[in-house]
Amino acid sequence: MEVSRRAKGIAPSATLAISRKAKELKSQGLSVIDFGAGEPDFDTPEHIVAAACAALGEGFTKYTPTDGIPALKEAIIHKFKQRNNLDYKPDEIIVSCGAKHSLFNAFMCLLDPGDEVILPLPYWVSYDEQIRLCGAKVVPAVPNEELKITGDTIRSLVTPNTKLLVLTSPSNPTGVVYTADELRDIGEAVLETGIGLISDEIYEDFTYGIRAESIVTVVPELKEKTIVVNGVSKTYSMTGWRIGYAAGPRAIIRAMANLQAHSTSNPTSFAQKAAVTAITGPQDDVETMRRAFEERRDVIVAGLSSTDGITCKKPMGAFYVFPNVAGLYGKKTPKGTVISDSQSFSQALLEEALVAVVPGAAFGSDEYVRLSYAASMENIKAGVERIRSFAESLV
Repeated sequence: MEVSRRAKGIAPSATLAISRKAKELKSQGLSVIDFGAGEPDFDTPEHIVAAACAALGEGFTKYTPTDGIPALKEAIIHKFKQRNNLDYKPDEIIVSCGAKHSLFNAFMCLLDPGDEVILPLPYWVSYDEQIRLCGAKVVPAVPNEELKITGDTIRSLVTPNTKLLVLTSPSNPTGVVYTADELRDIGEAVLETGIGLISDEIYEDFTYGIRAESIVTVVPELKEKTIVVNGVSKTYSMTGWRIGYAAGPRAIIRAMANLQAHSTSNPTSFAQKAAVTAITGPQDDVETMRRAFEERRDVIVAGLSSTDGITCKKPMGAFYVFPNVAGLYGKKTPKGTVISDSQSFSQALLEEALVAVVPGAAFGSDEYVRLSYAASMENIKAGVERIRSFAESLV
């Protein structure tokens, strides 16, 4: 038996590879500081865990409707109305095994071989792989100095084969948040060119000094052309629970449900019950996490920005910084390793300074690296100091 050509073309996840290497070094007794993980370091709030336990105790462990239980769909509909001022019906909602699964379903149901997808740089690692798995072509969109695209960026890239734009705000890996005016500019270009849109809004509740708006809220005419993707993983520190969801035109949502029926079937039953409680219950824990991330952001940005050879913009959302480390390229480590790109920088930093970061090449931007500040303040301060010492040691 041989691996298919399709499977051979899939690259391993860079973020998971870094975390795996960091854990390997930790298992050897080394004091590794891991900035690679893209998940909150807080426990899932107790009332959400209790809801899952109650569901288990009640025997809620069987199959559910493929596209999600009615109670969870209603909670999601209420959330869209209250948070985003968007109206959806149950047949315009699908619940999947994480937002990544919702994205995969959407791409599979929208893309044919030869289609083109505009993907702003830098992009989350799985977008590229999922799009190519469908036989479609990624068209990278080069951002401006603020790491954002504009309506004119889209207009310049659209061809007769362009099917979709993927927009992420707040962004992974940059933490960029688009303003309402910027979203309006992009939305008008999408309408003008006639392409479709996937709006990934998974980090919408983690912003600092700005409110994240859905592009569909800003440009309502986009509703019938847009799949909005979200989930409970980040907002409620439920990454392992695997509950994501998407909203969009009912014909596309129906196709996604049909695909899901033949791949995973329903998301985990009792995790859906927990998600209902997460979305409809108290939101105090979300604000606690947001404030902690904001404080950590300020510390890590200040530390990186004061390091020679590194520049770091202050992100307005998510929990990542995306510093430019190209000022260190061409230098050597004390062990003689030449820093030539983000991969060699990240590898040397991990092996010689015991700090794990994700190379920017994985996101399509080789001059950068990504650090998650979903880590303790103690580790952030210690990690930044190690990075500074590592940079100063280069010759």
